[in-house]
Amino acid sequence: MNAVFLDTGYLLALELSNDVNHRAAQAHWQHLVTALPPLVTTSYVFDEAVTFFNSRGHHQKAVQVGDSLLRSSSVQLVHVDEILFHKGWTLFQQHQDKRFSLTDCVSFVVMRERGITTAFTFDRHFAQAGFTKEP
Repeated sequence: MNAVFLDTGYLLALELSNDVNHRAAQAHWQHLVTALPPLVTTSYVFDEAVTFFNSRGHHQKAVQVGDSLLRSSSVQLVHVDEILFHKGWTLFQQHQDKRFSLTDCVSFVVMRERGITTAFTFDRHFAQAGFTKEP
């Protein structure tokens, strides 16, 4: 089974009942849960998700989400080292016509290097970069 990239917006939509994409994420996740593909994400995505909850006064939720990602046997966490950072930074600099974040660019590098073509995301930037979005 091919690996899928797990993006911040998807993680947040799963957890936040008031997120505009919550129902779509929940339905998508429930459909997959019995045959979950290998998931790949980065330490930058991890940081974004944990920081989102903690910065809004939900420290326990931040810890819960972080621990779930770290303990999951389905999720491979790619740590952004100096080499990956510079590859992402190079890609970021090459796309002045887009509003890609540095985290997006690092994600795109990871996906390309690992042959991952699909991301669980609601971020249109993944489609703009040539990847398939789900849901």
